[in-house]
Amino acid sequence: MNSTSSSPVNAIAAELSRLDPAYAPTPLLNLPALAERLGVAQVLAKDEGRRMLGSFKSLGGTYAGLRALARASRMQLADLLAARPKGQPTLVCASDGNHGLAVAAAARFAGAPARVFLHEGVPKARARRIENQGAEIVWVPGTYDNAVDAAAAAACQGAGILVADTTDDPNDPIVCDVMAGYGVTAAEIRDQVDFAGLGRPTHVFIQAGVGGLAAAIAEGLSGWLASPGCIVTVEPETAACLAPALAAGRPIRVMGDLRTSAEMLSCGQASAAAVAVLRRHGARAITVPEAELVDAVRVLSPHDGLATTPSGAAGLAGAMAALANPSHTRDLGLDRLSRILVLLTERAWEDRT
Repeated sequence: MNSTSSSPVNAIAAELSRLDPAYAPTPLLNLPALAERLGVAQVLAKDEGRRMLGSFKSLGGTYAGLRALARASRMQLADLLAARPKGQPTLVCASDGNHGLAVAAAARFAGAPARVFLHEGVPKARARRIENQGAEIVWVPGTYDNAVDAAAAAACQGAGILVADTTDDPNDPIVCDVMAGYGVTAAEIRDQVDFAGLGRPTHVFIQAGVGGLAAAIAEGLSGWLASPGCIVTVEPETAACLAPALAAGRPIRVMGDLRTSAEMLSCGQASAAAVAVLRRHGARAITVPEAELVDAVRVLSPHDGLATTPSGAAGLAGAMAALANPSHTRDLGLDRLSRILVLLTERAWEDRT
C-alpha cells in the first residue's frame, strides 16, 4: 500500500511497529448491507478493536508515554528502548481502562514503573489487565474525572510524569503527543480508502469522550473528505461534555454520576487541546440515549462478526440517530448519497486475552 500520510505520522507508526507487530494497520470494512439498512450510499467502519491491546488508545497513550520518558532521560526513543535504564520516573495517568493499558504498556516497553488511577466504577477484570502490564493501581472514589484530578495531584506532588489524555492547556505537549498517536488511524483510513478505490466519506460519526480521538481524526482527514466533509462527534445523553465545550470554546465541567453503558465515554470535562482542534474544523456534536448505544452493538454483530461495546459502537449509534431525525438529517446534509465513516474504537473486553 502506498502511503499518502505525512512523514510525522509515518514516523510514529514506524516507532510503534518496532515495538510489536500488533501495531500493524487495522482493517477498514466496507459494509454494504448496513448502508442499505441505513439508506445511504456507503458505510465504512475502521475496526480499532483489532489494534494492540484492543483499542485505538494503544496508539496515543503508548507513544506519549514513551516520548515523555525519552525527554526525561534526555535520550532518543530508540536508545531508551534499547537501554531500558534503571531509575526512570513513574508514568502516572487516570483511566477507565484503555488509556491505562496503553500507558502501562509504554512503561513496560521502556522498563519504567507505572501508576494508574481508576475510579471505583471500573470493573476489577479491567484493572487486572492493567496490572498484568506491570502497573500499580490506585483506586479513587467517584467518577473518571475524580481519577483525573487525583492523578494530576499525585504528579504535581512528585509521584511521576503525568501522561494524561485530557488537559486544560491547549498546548500541553503530552496530550498533543497522545493525539498525534491517534493520527495514525486517520492516515491509515486515507490510505485504505484510496487504495481500495472506495468513495471518500462525506460524514464521519465519531465518539467523543474527552475529544482527543475526534480531534485527531478531524485534523488527519481535513481537506480529504468529500463534500460536505462533516465531522460529527457523538456523546451519551448522560455524559455529554463536548457539546457545551464546543459551544463555549473552552472545557465545561459537567456534574453528575455520568453513568452510561458507553463506559469509555463517561467523561465530565472535554480536553482543551481537542476542543481547539474540533472548533477549528467546524465539528458538530449530537447526543444519543442509552437504548440506541446498546442497539448499535446489536446492529453491528451480524457484519463480519464484529464484537464491540456501546463505547466502541457509539459512532454508529450517532449515525443511526441522525438518519432517523429529520432535523439532524437536514442540518448535517445527510441523504441517500451520503458516505458514512464510523470508528469501532474498542474490542469487547471479554474477547481480550
